[in-house]
Amino acid sequence: MQMEQPYQIRTEIFEGPMDLLVHLIKKNAVSIYDIPIAAITKQFLDYIEWMKMLNIDFAGDFLYMAAILTSIKSRTLLPAHGKQDDEDDPRLEITQALEEYLKIKSAADDLSAREILNEDTFTRAAEKKPDPAENDDEMISVGLFELIDAFQNILDRIPASSSLRFSADEISVKDKISEIVDILENRRSITFYELFAREAGKSEIVATFLAILEMVKLNLVELKQHTQSGMIRLFYR
Repeated sequence: MQMEQPYQIRTEIFEGPMDLLVHLIKKNAVSIYDIPIAAITKQFLDYIEWMKMLNIDFAGDFLYMAAILTSIKSRTLLPAHGKQDDEDDPRLEITQALEEYLKIKSAADDLSAREILNEDTFTRAAEKKPDPAENDDEMISVGLFELIDAFQNILDRIPASSSLRFSADEISVKDKISEIVDILENRRSITFYELFAREAGKSEIVATFLAILEMVKLNLVELKQHTQSGMIRLFYR
């Protein structure tokens, strides 16, 4: 019997290195104008390691950004000579890039929120039965890095003495996808944490997470997070 090949999830369906930077800045509750570059660089590299361990096939621009951050960090550690002003701050390189990125992202979000001209001339799809768990005023979209954070919380349940093997050879990711689809066919939505049984083994936990990522890539589910509780929920498309 042929062994199933480990899944590789491509980050193009999720986000890029600038999105990770924005995520880290929000997570650390800091301003883009006062970035703790050493801490952010370390965390950025940690996320890259997580993506490697999870067989997430990330683009080379993540490594390029890591090199930029490492260079900026090195320059901030050099002793200052003479009078320094804000223009000499090495962090400005990444701050200016973030400013431009956030402007472009904001403009893109505004465009996507506009109604499409003459959209009513097309036949509308059958309306879905409303899900009481879904309230657009209280839910926001979830990205790859929020998912990795949630997955880390799941792994915190595992004793520190246990080693975690990041492969899904023992449990088929395809079988996990089918299992989640069956649940969503009946319930339409489910919280992220409900999919990870406390008695689940390490291989099953990894397979479940990879199955969720694959379902996002296949556009089978939509992930949203409650703005107040932080709870992540999967909605069946």
